[in-house]
Amino acid sequence: QVQLAESGGGSVQAGESLRLSCTASGRRAGFVAKGWYRQATGKERELVAIMSAGGDTRYGDSVKGRFTVSTDKAGNAVYLQMHNLEPEDTAVYYCAVRIASGVPWSWGQGIQVTVSS
Repeated sequence: QVQLAESGGGSVQAGESLRLSCTASGRRAGFVAKGWYRQATGKERELVAIMSAGGDTRYGDSVKGRFTVSTDKAGNAVYLQMHNLEPEDTAVYYCAVRIASGVPWSWGQGIQVTVSS
């Protein structure tokens, strides 16, 4: 079973930056996809950014140009660099990985990001 450990969240002012990190353990093989979702209070969970094993990326419309998803050489970590944060980015951010196509995502416990104006 995959375990995901997230770090790097916190409280910042609008316009500032944060970098989220997520390390996966419990699996030697790679992942077909990994990335980040978020859920704001009272809203549904939404895509932030995901990366395929081949390096293709997909971003939510609201974060394009501001956020960047990346991974390490071993493929066991996934990062989210967030620039020019806005109050609307306030949410719990979840790291997610997928071990194979058609298999449900595995989720981290979530980490809070709060952006004040």
